[in-house]
Amino acid sequence: MKFRVGILTISDKGHAGEREDTAGPELGRLLDPRIFQVTAAAVVPDEQEAIVERLVDWCDADRLDLILTTGGTGLTPRDITPEATLAVAERLVPGIPEAMRAFGLSKTPHAMLSRGLAVTRGCTLIINLPGSPKGARESLEAVLPALPHALEKLGGSPAECGVS
Repeated sequence: MKFRVGILTISDKGHAGEREDTAGPELGRLLDPRIFQVTAAAVVPDEQEAIVERLVDWCDADRLDLILTTGGTGLTPRDITPEATLAVAERLVPGIPEAMRAFGLSKTPHAMLSRGLAVTRGCTLIINLPGSPKGARESLEAVLPALPHALEKLGGSPAECGVS
């Protein structure tokens, strides 16, 4: 079984066609096609309503297993991805962003400025990643090995954790 993935780029300029989305496609390339299938991709502006609407639709209607967002996790006034994600969240998964920031700190002190979250809504895991292709790639690489197990558990797998 492949996990169904949505990649949501959050960018005013990308949505307006003023900047090419490079981070979203970069994330798609990192996902092993034997395990993950990107079934949805979109670019929305840095607007809470647009972000919430897309996340809810992909979680509740499309029932995606994983949503990766890229962009809007910094400190500018328009960076509201974490707040929009929190608005749709049922549970927090703090270890994922902790791991991403810890990995990023080994490369740049700016990693501590990322406010990205990981949450669940229903059986969907939502992970906020930075907007730069490099930051998005490195953050996903930090947590990618744990994602299949996380998605199996979220989907209701009764298999024991930690059993070899």
